Amino acid sequence: MTALWSADEVVKATNGACKGAWTADGVSIDSRSVKAGDLFIALKGPNFDGHAYALDALKRGASAVLVHSEIKDSGEYHNRLVMVKDTFAALQNLATFARARTKAKIIAVTGSVGKTGTKEALKLGLSILGKTDATEGNLNNHWGVPLSLARMPAATEFGVFELGMNHAGEIAPLSKMVRPHAAIITTVEAAHLEFFDSIAAIADEKAAIMAGLEPGGTVILPRDNAQHARLMAAAKTYGTPNVISFGTSGDSAARLVSWSLTPDGTQVAAEFDGERITYDMIVSGRHWALNSVAAIAAIRAVGANWHSGAGALSKLDAPQGRGARRHVVVPGGEILVIDESYNASPAAVRVLAETMAQMHQPVGGTLGEEGGGRLIMVLGDMLELGESGAALHAGLAPSLKAAEIDLVFTAGALMQNLHKALPDAMRGQHAADSKALIPLVTSAVRPGDVVAIKGSHSSHMEYVVAALLALENKHGQ
Repeated sequence: MTALWSADEVVKATNGACKGAWTADGVSIDSRSVKAGDLFIALKGPNFDGHAYALDALKRGASAVLVHSEIKDSGEYHNRLVMVKDTFAALQNLATFARARTKAKIIAVTGSVGKTGTKEALKLGLSILGKTDATEGNLNNHWGVPLSLARMPAATEFGVFELGMNHAGEIAPLSKMVRPHAAIITTVEAAHLEFFDSIAAIADEKAAIMAGLEPGGTVILPRDNAQHARLMAAAKTYGTPNVISFGTSGDSAARLVSWSLTPDGTQVAAEFDGERITYDMIVSGRHWALNSVAAIAAIRAVGANWHSGAGALSKLDAPQGRGARRHVVVPGGEILVIDESYNASPAAVRVLAETMAQMHQPVGGTLGEEGGGRLIMVLGDMLELGESGAALHAGLAPSLKAAEIDLVFTAGALMQNLHKALPDAMRGQHAADSKALIPLVTSAVRPGDVVAIKGSHSSHMEYVVAALLALENKHGQ
């Protein structure tokens, strides 16, 4: 098996200096998770300095360490130090070198919500077609993207990269580094408004994914989104030659015709340039169906076997915190826990409510029986919404009412605005934070309930998820 990096390649890519000869099978920037055979890059930030852990990384089995400061007492490891001017710049140089040496077809994904799920759909759909490398987790920022590229083997046939942002000017440099053949914008919504003047400004930043498109590349845009016209105009500005719109609208080249929940997930019917296909997924909801259509459109755009790619989606499962479902046995039956605790935005909460609205019918056998069958949402603060935060939280009430959600539990100062805006019959209890909310939720659920948990990552709604899952063990089931 060919090594990911040789000493000579790292020196050439980074313009560094190293006296030793070695190979590396991985790249790490965290000494705590270094594996034997990794190249450890000692990054320096405002609150940490990886150089302090360089020797420890070597002792844990790292093949070499990339540094820009002398490492005292390096001793026997002296020939495994790669000296560069700046380790972060060196990481970017490794990324650029890795991208240049591969012949892989590259797809990049951005959007206010749905990036990770779409990335996972692409990864799964392409993996059966060839050697595929994809962003791990949510390594989608200014250091996560170059790290992901640096980890991509030269023999990769398909690469999938997630690009994220919090501020203006972040997407274009990442896109120019990734140089995708196809790029997807999942949606443009009110997220990160704390750092942008308007949703239109967010659209402009998302559109910057086109800045790095390869010649002849394709961008896939959300037809149903209010910013679609602005994104189409941006495509002309960037000189993007191929534009595909996906959505439910009749003029979408990649169209979601229908979706329906099944006991195991979602059944999808879609059309691509008039050709209809159907497929099943073990994830639930219109948002998963719509993003799968975007993923298949991208697979088509890079010339891969999209029929096979669509078929592979039957095994698509939601990552933890992003829609994972779990049936939890409790006295008298079971509850269904939907874990969307990783992140939240107003649009994403509405989509979750829309999905739950389809769950009034029994799901998984015991749900929906007499004495249960309620739809319960447990929501934590949605952050980075700026001055509009309070109004955006309160503004969720009509959508939750329309979805016939039975009870809404809330945690956090911002979510208190929603709590007050809800009709009395829907108003569950409110708590200052997720930990304080736990006993209120766990004591309220009963057999047959569908319980969905969502909030921004810093709201720590995963604590509520863990407590609900623990009910099964608590009752000795």
